Amino acid sequence: MKDAMRPIEAILLTGPTSAGKTPLGDHMQQRGILGRRCHHFDFGQELRNIAAIQEPSPEFSLDEQRFIRDVLGNGRFLEDEHFPLAEKIFRRFLAVRGWQERDLVILNGLPRHTGQARDMEHIVTISHLLVLECCADDVCARIERNTGGDRTHRTDDGEEMIREKLALYHSRTAPLIEYYSAKGCSLATLCVDATSSSESLLAQLLPLLTF
Repeated sequence: MKDAMRPIEAILLTGPTSAGKTPLGDHMQQRGILGRRCHHFDFGQELRNIAAIQEPSPEFSLDEQRFIRDVLGNGRFLEDEHFPLAEKIFRRFLAVRGWQERDLVILNGLPRHTGQARDMEHIVTISHLLVLECCADDVCARIERNTGGDRTHRTDDGEEMIREKLALYHSRTAPLIEYYSAKGCSLATLCVDATSSSESLLAQLLPLLTF
């Protein structure tokens, strides 16, 4: 990455837990979008990877690792004051992926609230907001079936944690839809049910994307 401060074009995926963001993001990375290389930044998975480190790391201090484990264990968000850590994780991802200027970044899990959205503006330009709409019953069914294939070994899928995540999504993350709509960001909404696959969602999505 030649210039870490140059805005990066990104697509933001948002939706409740288990709506299919991770499988769709992975599929977009694998396929590319309109001939452009894509990098799927799954913030939750990045946090889980860091939390799993069991030895001192040159990149993340023991305090940062303990903090991330606490965030994950309690289903919390990184708040505005924690953005330097979120930015460090994101920039590390770009470096590892070998991001280039024409590439697209698929954001999943960052930003997750309007404070993070404001902080991200000096790093990325979000051209499209993709909203995966999924009701609570279908969320639970997707988790039970592991519809997207991304819930294996997840320790945060208990009933109480899911209820807390859904409430947090509607109170803190859903306002991003209005935030980015007010900025003129292109908005696409996909309806997700218990059986929706990443392939079917991408087929619905591609006609809605213009660059």
